[in-house]
Formats: sequence, C-alpha cells, structure tokens
Amino acid sequence: MDQSRDEYWMRHALRLARIAWEQGEVPIGAVLVQGDRAIGEGWNWPIGQHDPTAHAEIMALRLGGKVLENYRLLDTTLYVTLEPCVMCAGAMVHSRITRLVYGASDEKTGAAGSLIDVLSHPGMNHQVALASGVLADECAVMLSDFFRMRREQKKALRQAQRGTL
Repeated sequence: MDQSRDEYWMRHALRLARIAWEQGEVPIGAVLVQGDRAIGEGWNWPIGQHDPTAHAEIMALRLGGKVLENYRLLDTTLYVTLEPCVMCAGAMVHSRITRLVYGASDEKTGAAGSLIDVLSHPGMNHQVALASGVLADECAVMLSDFFRMRREQKKALRQAQRGTL
C-alpha cells in the first residue's frame, strides 16, 4: 500500500482527534476511506454523547454504513490514531472492512495485536488486513500531551480547593 496515501489519511484522522481534544474527549480520530474518498469519519465522543460506544472508530463506521446504505463496508480502509479496543475491533470484523491502519499502539487495551488480536483471530469469520505505526509518534504525542494537560488541570484544581478550605 502507498505510504504517502496512508500518511495523508492519518493526518486527516489526527485533525479529527484534535476536535475530540477541543471537546474535552480523549483525542482519537478515525476516517473510513473507500477508493479515494472519505465515506465516514469520527472522533471520540463518549462523554459528550453519554454513550460508551461513541468511540472514533464506531462513529466513522456508522457514518460509512449510512453513506453506503449497507452495514457491510466492503473495500474500505479505516484509519485511526490509536490501536482499537476490543469493541471497535469487533465492529471492524462485523462490518467487513478490508484494512485497518493505525498510528499509536495501545499496550494496555489494544485489540489489533498489542493485548490481543481480534482482527486476525482464526475463529473469526473475517480477517482484517493491518498496517500499524503510521505517524505513530505524532499520534502518541497528542495522547500523552492530552493526558499530561489533564493531570495538570486536576492538580491545579486540588491546589485551589486546598487554598479555599
């Protein structure tokens, strides 16, 4: 697969992750591509939507299904800034996407090989081709910067609360 094409779409996913950040959500972005066009995109939104399934990947897959008017998302590639969790990997298998491209690995909950591998499990009725590490540093830095900012905010809040007691 063309590396410059993968990087192009991963940069798009990073822009979507920035939207999540601006909304106070964990900054993960995803874009579903068929041919040369984006047919679905999303960013993490579980807090704002009060929906534990509102992960970036799920949002992109839902939109792609509406665009194609089919729950089978054949001949598509999903680009996501972080290795998917079990829920999202399962949705990718069920939707029959062709390929997943992700940026940063998730050693704690990654279901594309880091913790477990849902996408190519021999018991699944569909396997998803995988490319990992595309713009991994940029994806990882965005996440670590976000969590550093959150820790600093919490620390400042605790200090302010102590000052008012």
